[in-house]
Amino acid sequence: MLCRELGWIEPGTAFHALAADAPLVFLDSAATGDPRAATSYIALDPLAVLRVETAQDLPPWLTAARPQDDICPPDWPFPFKGGAIGWLGYEAGLAQAGIRSRHAAIPGLPPGWFGMFDLVLGFDHGAKRCFALVAGRQGQNTAARMAELARRLAKPIPLPALPRLNWHPELHRAAYEARVEKLRAYIAAGDVYQANFTTRFYAPRPRGFNAAACHAALRARSPAPFGAFIDTGEGVTLCSASPERFLSLDATGHVEARPIKGTAPRHADPVRDEASAAALRENPKECAENLMITDLLRNDLGQVCAIGSVQVPELFSVERFAQAHHLVSAVTGRLRPGVEAADLLLACSPGGSITGAPKRRAMQIIDELEEGPRGAYCGAIAWIGLDGAMDSSIIIRTITATADTLYAQAGGGITWDSNPASEYEEMMLKLSPLIAHG
Repeated sequence: MLCRELGWIEPGTAFHALAADAPLVFLDSAATGDPRAATSYIALDPLAVLRVETAQDLPPWLTAARPQDDICPPDWPFPFKGGAIGWLGYEAGLAQAGIRSRHAAIPGLPPGWFGMFDLVLGFDHGAKRCFALVAGRQGQNTAARMAELARRLAKPIPLPALPRLNWHPELHRAAYEARVEKLRAYIAAGDVYQANFTTRFYAPRPRGFNAAACHAALRARSPAPFGAFIDTGEGVTLCSASPERFLSLDATGHVEARPIKGTAPRHADPVRDEASAAALRENPKECAENLMITDLLRNDLGQVCAIGSVQVPELFSVERFAQAHHLVSAVTGRLRPGVEAADLLLACSPGGSITGAPKRRAMQIIDELEEGPRGAYCGAIAWIGLDGAMDSSIIIRTITATADTLYAQAGGGITWDSNPASEYEEMMLKLSPLIAHG
């Protein structure tokens, strides 16, 4: 592999220049000034592609698809050293838990997708530096691929205007609130302590719809530290503005999960905004919700981490995002010998913050009460590096585009203290940047 520093180009501008390529991935840390948004990546021209059928397809594919030229140069200054990037959908994780969904799959949407990338752009936001990581291939040497990339970046292409999207709710307000009440009845009966209930909005895919333009509009409205755009080249695209890291893993085996549970609105007035954050931090219902999921993540990490290594170094931190304050905690651990990144991802999927506690029963109730499948939503987007490191996000605040339909979904954790009307308003707050243009 060859590393070369290029002249600085804003990640969004580079995305415009390359967006016509497919498959293409843009790991888009667009939250300016946010310490969680230090780097972005664009990966294109994959060496190999996996169309996931079951989650168990991923580990052997990672080995089989690994590039021959897999030594990352020491002057490449980014955590991702080349490797696999893609997504694993919610139902793939559900199947991992031995639960069969009652819902038919979304037409045209696979359970997951990954590409193995040896052509990567890395962007250091703070230093304003851009690097290219390129490997040679049979019939196409490194210099030729690098030259073609530089040529493309020199001529950014304006994205077309986004046509109007006509969004429709799968559940209207009264029906949504009735499902919340039914979930509270399950809690009262002792089935679960909490469960994450969501609903979908959908829109016909209009003629002239450009997924890259859709992502550009979303990142402008809701810049997020874990944003992502994934175009599979097969008629499926994810446009994500996720605020939530799922699992991160460094090359030494250190793991961190950062579950989000607890939400309060942002305000333009700084005094009201700070009061909203303070009230969230002191809210017993929101803190209890976060604590249950933090404990669930401790259990999930305990399946793959060394005994005694799982810790909770951070509890109930308030983090600020474009539309909302969220309560965030941290759970850390160290992988046992012989356990790799894909094993960690599969052991913890779907994430605890978007299922509930106890996890298995919560997933069964979710499948009963929700109107349709989640698909990619509430799964995970992940990069898995050639050095064994990984980072991932929960697929929330995301538009999933298939060949004929767009889907946007949101919800929240329901506990006995939940008020159905307030839960509906929270759901709409989270959904607002996704459907604001429709």
